[in-house]
Amino acid sequence: MNGSGTQGLHLPLVPLGLSLGGFFAISFLGCILLGIIVPDGAMHRPWLQFFPYFEWLTARGVVLGLIWTQVYGWWTALIFGSLFNFFAGRNR
Repeated sequence: MNGSGTQGLHLPLVPLGLSLGGFFAISFLGCILLGIIVPDGAMHRPWLQFFPYFEWLTARGVVLGLIWTQVYGWWTALIFGSLFNFFAGRNR
């Protein structure tokens, strides 16, 4: 609480970026694992659309996928967090 008795809303961008990047990376690795368990499930098709130069089930593809999950996680955190903080600040 601040001195006026109302609680200000603020979304810290670094924890948000780390959380989203981690969530996207875990989700990506889960999809890779599911694609190994169920090879006919076509789990690789979405990654080919969203991750440039992604190759299914190669070390390079997994590393690129993990890099792209961080890029998308931080992009989402910066855009969403900044917009949230801007609009939350206007409501005070």
